[in-house]
Amino acid sequence: MFTGLIEDLGTLRDRRTGVDQAVITVGTSLPMAELTLGESIAINGVCLTVTRFADGEFSADVSPETLECTTLGRLAAGARVNLERSLRLSDRLGGHLVTGHVDGLARIIQRRQEGNAWRFSFQSDAALCAQLVDKGSVAVDGISLTVNQIKGDSFTLAVIPHTLAMTTLQERKIGDEVNIETDLIGKYVARFLQNEGRGKPPGVTMETLAKHGFM
Repeated sequence: MFTGLIEDLGTLRDRRTGVDQAVITVGTSLPMAELTLGESIAINGVCLTVTRFADGEFSADVSPETLECTTLGRLAAGARVNLERSLRLSDRLGGHLVTGHVDGLARIIQRRQEGNAWRFSFQSDAALCAQLVDKGSVAVDGISLTVNQIKGDSFTLAVIPHTLAMTTLQERKIGDEVNIETDLIGKYVARFLQNEGRGKPPGVTMETLAKHGFM
């Protein structure tokens, strides 16, 4: 689990692709003394497992599905990537709950400065946009951001100077694709309502909680 607050801008040093998997190596300024084998790190919003680390770099396995469904399969050596280590339960939740499981891709269709912020507009699948809400949270390449407006298959958000400077958004231009993860809580609510509309058991209800002594 992550928060969408980027800790470091890493650099893709190598990507070795085989028949069944790929291994990527990322250079980083994250403290290696705090890393452990098997821990999770989000790379551009994709949760991966550390399989090796040395001075100033770590490696992670990437499945064929992840390469196909995210932007990781299109990155070239030298590309900068957003990095975030997994959340500790004692940490402040400065962003929002991010799983590192990408829901889809979006393409930048507009980027312009407005005052001290930058307005980005994205086009994506209409079904993915349906999971967004105005003023709700969305993870863009692992960055926790607030949705300003949704219109059909597109959505808009504003990026403050600090976020722009500390993430790969500073390099993104019109036409670039990014990884999108919609709000975790919103997805569960949508699923609940969908099942209820189909006449399926609604799952946890106030009556169920009371029956089992939770109220």
